[in-house]
Amino acid sequence: MKREGAKASVVLLSGGEGRIGIKKGIPNSKNFLVRSRDLFAANGFNVAIVDREDSSFSRISPEHVEDLRRVMAYLKKDSNVPVWVIGTSMGTISATAVAIATSGEELGGIVLTSSITNQNKVGAVRFQKIDAIRVPVLIIHHEFDTCSICVPNEVPLIFRGLKNAPIKKEVYVKGGANPTGDPCGPLYWHGYIGMEKEVVDIISAWIKKPAS
Repeated sequence: MKREGAKASVVLLSGGEGRIGIKKGIPNSKNFLVRSRDLFAANGFNVAIVDREDSSFSRISPEHVEDLRRVMAYLKKDSNVPVWVIGTSMGTISATAVAIATSGEELGGIVLTSSITNQNKVGAVRFQKIDAIRVPVLIIHHEFDTCSICVPNEVPLIFRGLKNAPIKKEVYVKGGANPTGDPCGPLYWHGYIGMEKEVVDIISAWIKKPAS
């Protein structure tokens, strides 16, 4: 989704298995980032949404990271504005992995929403080599998130581990309405149900002007 005069390009990485439910060229996933794509565009960003195709998909594999770097390189060449990667839930594993592997010339920064913290999940954010990240990082988490692999009180461990990020910020939100389904699903607090615009506006303002 290209926008004239965009301030940056954002790569949106959904959670779960990484599927975005393409039908007739349109993503139909209920994932927080996918369903909020128009809000990011309205904030003046080019928007790219990455789907999963490989059945042997691993979010920390060199192949996956290379795929994301190619997407970033395409966006940079196409618009020549900073490229940011935004992940939610399992997508935070991918965003973290690509930030560890890339430089500030390739990547403007990353945003982690509903971060994976549980050590039993391969690639959980706080167990990756996050001290190698040298780009700005924004962490957002819902105070009421009850997903067992995204525990709010473990999120500060991510923040503390980002020892070499030039700018970092940790934001907790509360609000929204009518959560339904799985606590780890997109329509629960985990997916910022009912407060999508508020969260996207927080992210967008920070990308435009990162500050601790």
